[in-house]
Amino acid sequence: MKQLIDFIPLIIFFGLYKLYDIYVATGALIVATALQIIITYFLYRKVEKIQLITFVLVAVFGGMTIFLHDDNFIKWKVTIVYLVFAGGLTISHLMGKSAIKGMLGKEIHLPEAVWAKVNWAWVGYFLLCAIVNVYIAFRLPLDVWVNFKVFGLLISTLIFTVLTGAYIYKHLPKETKDTEQ
Repeated sequence: MKQLIDFIPLIIFFGLYKLYDIYVATGALIVATALQIIITYFLYRKVEKIQLITFVLVAVFGGMTIFLHDDNFIKWKVTIVYLVFAGGLTISHLMGKSAIKGMLGKEIHLPEAVWAKVNWAWVGYFLLCAIVNVYIAFRLPLDVWVNFKVFGLLISTLIFTVLTGAYIYKHLPKETKDTEQ
């Protein structure tokens, strides 16, 4: 359910972009992201920091997009979100508190070296997404960027998540694998 709620602003953005334009879609994205946070809070009594950071960036860059009537700001928002994610994972790892291990470590027990590789893989993934977004956003037509933002990044994230899961599964202690079967 929570994952579905996370995709609603993206679906609204895409639909309104196709029906109207980037400015209507961006305004709706701001409102939908705010509603997403409110709904998440009422359902789970908790809002993730990532959701709040994303909302602030959507509100600031989306607001600038609408106010200045310049779609470059909403394009930069995607890159900045990915850079914030990469930076957050890097800082948390360097502080000895891997954010990924913090999210998954209660259910999954892995050697520190495996957690470190998973962390650095996600840092690399987020940096790659930021770089590719800049290229597509500022070198290709707006329609291509919107499709990349909605479908390309979503599909690549799902694939990378599955690959991460396979890597983690490969490194689970034998007794954990045996109890799952």
